[in-house]
Amino acid sequence: MKKKILKSVLAFSVVIGSSAFKDLDTKKVDAEKSEITWKGYKVTGSHVGNVTLKSGELAFDDDKLVGGNFTVDMTTIGSTDLEGEYKTKLDGHLKSDDFFGVENHPTAKLSFTTVKATGKNSYEVTGDLTIKGETHPVTFDLSVYGNKATANVKIDRTKYNVRYGSGSFFDNLGDKTIYDEFDLVVDLVF
Repeated sequence: MKKKILKSVLAFSVVIGSSAFKDLDTKKVDAEKSEITWKGYKVTGSHVGNVTLKSGELAFDDDKLVGGNFTVDMTTIGSTDLEGEYKTKLDGHLKSDDFFGVENHPTAKLSFTTVKATGKNSYEVTGDLTIKGETHPVTFDLSVYGNKATANVKIDRTKYNVRYGSGSFFDNLGDKTIYDEFDLVVDLVF
């Protein structure tokens, strides 16, 4: 009798266990069709530009988003609101150690740690964001429609040792102050 009960419990455990570990549907993001736009703010205005996604994937359990991993090619960061000499100067400065130090840190990474459904196609995502070798959590809303996903992400650059022109670290900057937070608008196609 004990053997029958033990076999039944074991069989039940195998059935329950196998359904808990079903395969996720991982969808590769099309880096060429996806876009990341950034916007940085200063006392006297703002600058806008883009940076290229190197690779990425979203993981789904049935149709529900459950994970994601992304790598951004920081060597591609550049402004889109300037031309000529001013564009060349700003793009070079963004790539320098004052900002993103792309020679030593050519990529940034984001790995989702928690994904919480907030509606039919919307999620609150928390992930570990790594910029310049510094990793900190970031939380944002993400929407998925068909084979597209969009997110607006606000990032405090000073957490990643990007402090140039920050009023939080330097005094008497006046109208040369650059605000600590910048925005990313992310449009993914997968």
